[in-house]
Amino acid sequence: MSNYTKSTDFAAKDALASGNAAKIVKGTEIDTEFNNIATAVATKADLASPTFTGSPALPTGTTAVTQSSGNNSTAIATTAFVQAALAALYPVGSIYTNASVSTNPGTLLGFGTWTAFGAGRVMVGFDSGNSLFDTAEETGGSADAVTVSHTHTATSTVTDPGHSHVEKRGEGYKAGGDNYAGNANYNLSSNYSTDTATTGISVSTSVSTTGSSGTNANYQPYITVYMWKRTA
Repeated sequence: MSNYTKSTDFAAKDALASGNAAKIVKGTEIDTEFNNIATAVATKADLASPTFTGSPALPTGTTAVTQSSGNNSTAIATTAFVQAALAALYPVGSIYTNASVSTNPGTLLGFGTWTAFGAGRVMVGFDSGNSLFDTAEETGGSADAVTVSHTHTATSTVTDPGHSHVEKRGEGYKAGGDNYAGNANYNLSSNYSTDTATTGISVSTSVSTTGSSGTNANYQPYITVYMWKRTA
């Protein structure tokens, strides 16, 4: 942008004596002044809703009107606007995470009071239907809670329907004239069954203790970051 610089000192002409040719205001002088003014005005921004080009900057010490944090127009933003927008992104109760920088967010962002949060814990979503997760900042779980050493019980059933044995008994001896199967002497025998009985067998079943130590064995896949909670 160019500034207007007066080419002719018209006031100085008034002090000149009458008859001095320099006292006369010439048309070329007036024309030059108007052209200079027109050029300067054409390069200036309007006061109302101006559109700037290039790299506009406010004059040193100038204070601009701060826009609201929800303004998504092309209005010029001030540093106060930037801070307000960041603060709106991180209201009290928000969690800030950083994978490599441990600096307090109050220093990094320039606002709020922040405290370290959730040391050694992962976050889980609120669930009103689960008593474990139905209150904000409720804690639970254990790094050591795998299936710990324990004993199972078992029941064994043995069924014995009973049984009998076959016993062979002789019925006498015959000698003499009769011949059984070409043999003059033979025994007559029959099969007899003993009484049915059960054995009275009892079976005891035990299961050995199983499981392993739960120390540091119950972690889900994780990645460590710095977490902070805004408290004020």
